Amino acid sequence: MDPAEVKALIENGLENADVKVFSDDNTHYAAVVIAAAFAGQRRIQRHQLVYRCLGSLMGNEIHAMSIRAHTPEEWRDLEQAS
Repeated sequence: MDPAEVKALIENGLENADVKVFSDDNTHYAAVVIAAAFAGQRRIQRHQLVYRCLGSLMGNEIHAMSIRAHTPEEWRDLEQAS
């Protein structure tokens, strides 16, 4: 599955999310997801929201995914610290 397709699925499932998806082999992915929907949630809850967007593709077309999930405020702080 092309990273652009994975990106679109996450964007469709998380309102106003900024999503970047990378893959070298189209089965193992790394995603950076910035969304206000993550506010007040722990890391596992954020990952569950992303997995929900991908549904049954996880474990099938998508073998593995590394997720960095941040609120817009957290992302700004990370960028400023760089």
